[in-house]
Amino acid sequence: MSTVTAESSARQAVQRALMLVNGQWVQSADGRFLSVENPANRRTIAEVPRGGAEDVDRAVRAASDAFAGWKTVAPRERGKLLLKIAGAMEAQTEALARLVATETGNALRTQSRPEVRSAIDVFRYFGSVAGELKGETIPLGEAMLSYTRREPIGVVGGIIPWNSPVALGSLKIAMSIAAGNTLVLKAAEDAPLAVLEMGKICQEFLPAGVVNVITGYGEECGAPLAQHPLVRKLTFTGSTEVGKLVMRAAAERIVPVSLELGGKSPAIVFPDADDDRVVDGVISGMRFTRQGQSCTAGSRLFLHQSIFDSFLEKVTVKLRALKIGDPLDEATDMGAIINRKQFDRVCSFIEDGLSQKAARLLSGGLPPRDGPLAAGYFVEPTVFAEVRNEWRIAREEIFGPVMVAIPWTEESDAIRMANDSHYGLAAYVWTRDLGRALRTAHAIESGWVQVNQGLGQFLGQSYGGMKQSGIGREYSLEGMLDSFTQRKNVTVNLQF
Repeated sequence: MSTVTAESSARQAVQRALMLVNGQWVQSADGRFLSVENPANRRTIAEVPRGGAEDVDRAVRAASDAFAGWKTVAPRERGKLLLKIAGAMEAQTEALARLVATETGNALRTQSRPEVRSAIDVFRYFGSVAGELKGETIPLGEAMLSYTRREPIGVVGGIIPWNSPVALGSLKIAMSIAAGNTLVLKAAEDAPLAVLEMGKICQEFLPAGVVNVITGYGEECGAPLAQHPLVRKLTFTGSTEVGKLVMRAAAERIVPVSLELGGKSPAIVFPDADDDRVVDGVISGMRFTRQGQSCTAGSRLFLHQSIFDSFLEKVTVKLRALKIGDPLDEATDMGAIINRKQFDRVCSFIEDGLSQKAARLLSGGLPPRDGPLAAGYFVEPTVFAEVRNEWRIAREEIFGPVMVAIPWTEESDAIRMANDSHYGLAAYVWTRDLGRALRTAHAIESGWVQVNQGLGQFLGQSYGGMKQSGIGREYSLEGMLDSFTQRKNVTVNLQF
């Protein structure tokens, strides 16, 4: 990333980063910048270009020009370049991880370092499967040869959020270019720095224009990208509300779109699963060590009535043991919320829960107003018990460290409540009865269900949501084939 220090001595520590367009590091067309804040101390750490429609057009046209040559590169050769990118990223793992921790507030040990390693694995996975862009033959008889080809779509417009910028950015890059497309990637304005560094690494190995990374606000930069006439494919990860706008833009031009959107994921715990291992899995699935800032967070905990109190007692004991603080401290388990807007939103949900007389606050609550945590956007892990499934805190995605516990007695009621949501991204089932586990997993309306584990996605899984949690699948070879290539049929009359 090309950077220059700011002129003012008062802002001596603030660096200016530039965007990657057509292999060059450039400012925005109008020369404007936007600030990037460290959420752990609320200080400005960098400025990045405030891109607009003119910058988007420049990047898309560069990607369009590069597509003509890139699509003819043999898939295995494209894969080799992805493997080189992975190796170069691995050499910078620690620097990238510290940058992610600084700009996102995600703890270095529990989140940022694993995220960078995950991104490296993404490049390695898609680099390894790039040669599997295979078609099929159709048996129409000896007189005809009929086959299909997997061809790239063209310029991909990718838009990513701030919660896992490097992991999600690597996914958009690797899937797009392994399939033979070119890409314009719009980084989140709150966490663009590590993505720009990743773009720098990519640019060392790729032709100019194959990968372009632009920065700016969603309305000024993301919307023009979604609406650009030369963008032939849109891939978006973020909120359901913005996903609807992206889908409308795609509909205007009839371009394919893949959307990985919000969630309000259920975790169903059966009576035979009241132990510490399950408690650890529920806490992991809730993504507390990422401040709950995950669309897969198991934020609705459906506990059988017979274990309700004993299970929650174990949960609160473990949550109180989590160390919250400086994301760069190796001892920290849980960092800060990304920005003031999201911090205030999370607090509003906590206030809403506190206003419900029937609910019990078991841990956390509103953030401290003094002490070291008051210096940043820190929110303690918060659990409300005796919540009803129709309450706002049980229906809307909070995207913060707030979990609600809902009791149940009949299995059918637990499944009904789990499915009573317009979201359908992830779900978690905990029981030692395999038959019951699979029956429940099959009944839940979610695109990704885990049984007896609360882990993240594994490469090779076709990951995506149902209902308003999105359309399309990514994270796998099959997802790349379905979402980032188009199938062409060729039929030859052999008797001509």
